[in-house]
Amino acid sequence: MKLSARDAASYFRKPDPGKAGLLIYGADPMRIALKRTEVIKALIGDSGEEEMRLTRMPASDLRKDAAPLVDAIKAIGFFPGPRAAFVEDANDQALNAIEAALQDWQSGDAQIIVTAGALKATSKLRKLFEGHANAYAVGIYDDPPSRDEIERMLTDAGLRGVPHDSMTALTDYSRALGPGDFRQMLEKVALYKLGDDTPLSVEDIEASAPASTEAALDDVLNVVAEARVGEIGPVLRKLQAQGTNAVSLCIGTLRHFRTLHAVASDPGGPGAGIGRVRPPIFGPRRDRVLRQAQAWGMHRLEDALVLITDTDLQLRSAGQSAPAMALAERMLIRLAMLGRRR
Repeated sequence: MKLSARDAASYFRKPDPGKAGLLIYGADPMRIALKRTEVIKALIGDSGEEEMRLTRMPASDLRKDAAPLVDAIKAIGFFPGPRAAFVEDANDQALNAIEAALQDWQSGDAQIIVTAGALKATSKLRKLFEGHANAYAVGIYDDPPSRDEIERMLTDAGLRGVPHDSMTALTDYSRALGPGDFRQMLEKVALYKLGDDTPLSVEDIEASAPASTEAALDDVLNVVAEARVGEIGPVLRKLQAQGTNAVSLCIGTLRHFRTLHAVASDPGGPGAGIGRVRPPIFGPRRDRVLRQAQAWGMHRLEDALVLITDTDLQLRSAGQSAPAMALAERMLIRLAMLGRRR
């Protein structure tokens, strides 16, 4: 049988021990691993693996022989409780072994959990589970977690009563980060708030969020946007030592000044403009961007965008002979000087 995405979310939390098996497939190995871990833990409990109630095997071991999987589902362990047989990285080459195990499965046997990569609708393995009366197939796609899933992950991490602004920030991070990075961020947030009974704030979240490429550029962009000309050289040297090239620097600068222009040119004023920026900006960075946009004004920001675009075209020109980083540094200095004008 095929499970829908909505039904799958509840099934992963509370799998039916009376089912023979479950196939989880999809293109993202991390998403598959997280769902597989969740369903196995819900099925056999926290101590199931320690009590040897979980048998793992790569699908490659089943290409020629179904016996290992059949033996695994029939084996009686030393400890009582539900059992699972986990087959990893399956494809149609393991079809015969998995089909034989499903046919031999009886109530009380270990449940068969199979993971696979992206499977086409014509896949025989996928058809086996989708057409089986006592097994499920679930496709995992690259969709960000729903609000319900985020709330459940927060509850699992011991975080409750999260304010609306903080939940919005977490939702935005869930869309920007991969599933593994987002889960790690939540664990870090939980550790950060351990023993702290105050509500989770946006600042708490940002303090625990992983660094990104944009964050690595923040220092030099803020120096330029705040017209601190004398600090450009040292900050730029540090950025260059980290491997940032001139084109990436130019792209990051253009993105930042476009954001400032969008805020400054909003018909409702900068205060309304900062609320319309996508993705949203939160916390101290929001206040800083608002101050920068107000200080520059729409017209000077238009001049800045022309300067950045001209430099970007020059850097990409085939006939360009000047050192790229020197051109980028000159652009940043000219921007900072432009920001000083009133």
